[in-house]
Formats: sequence, structure tokens, C-alpha cells
Amino acid sequence: MQTQNYPNHRRFDPAFHFVLFPILLLTLIGSCVNLYHSLGDHQRIYSASLIAAIMVALVLLSLKCRLYALKAQDRAIRAEENLRHYVLTGKLLDSRVTVRQIIGLRFAPDDEFVALAQRATEENLSEDDIKKAVKNWRADTYRV
Repeated sequence: MQTQNYPNHRRFDPAFHFVLFPILLLTLIGSCVNLYHSLGDHQRIYSASLIAAIMVALVLLSLKCRLYALKAQDRAIRAEENLRHYVLTGKLLDSRVTVRQIIGLRFAPDDEFVALAQRATEENLSEDDIKKAVKNWRADTYRV
């Protein structure tokens, strides 16, 4: 496995990103086309609209499940990085640091972490700016 850094740190779950979600989108499009062609046909309109509604629900379900998992990971990252800051400084992270900033800070090694956290607060750095400011990348291979 190659060393993680800013250009290659984004991760994909092939089963979700390249199989499940494209299948769901294509099926949603197909069900909408089927519904459109069924508009004048009273025999098919009910089943076509039911299929389209089910597909909309499945797409929304898959997106919400993905977002819930990411929210859980964000909470874990916030707790981990708050603990790391406490271990390094004896103080909790500044309450003005946002969750997105904390997620960017997780890539900073211990010797850069405290100063970068302070800078993120003072300069209101974005998650992306924080990641770009890290000199010695600390890999996080668990988040997808």
C-alpha cells in the first residue's frame, strides 16, 4: 500500500461507490422513463409509479445510511482528537474548532497538531487548508 498523503488520502468503497450506487441511479432513471411512458396507460401507471417511488426511497435510504456512518466516524474522530489534544497540552480543544477542522487535524502528527489546531482556530482555516498545512502526514486508513 502506498504512503498516504494529501493527494491520495480520499478513499472509496468500491462496492458502494462503483457498484451499488450506479446500479441504484440507473434503476431510478429507468423507473422514471418507465413511469413517463406509462402516463397514458391506465393498466401500467400504478405499477410504474410504485416502482419509481420504491427506487426514490432506495436511493435516499442508501445515501442516508452512508451519511449516518460518516456522522458516527466524525464523532469518533472528534473524541479521539480531543483526547489527543488533552494528552499533549492538558487542555481540551478550543470550543471554536469545528468538527470539519478537527477532521482535517487528524492528519497532523503530534509535533504539528497543537500549533495547527491553534492556527485553525485563529485563522478559521478550512478542513482542506488544514490538510494542506500538514508537513509530515499522519495516515488515517480507517475512514472510508
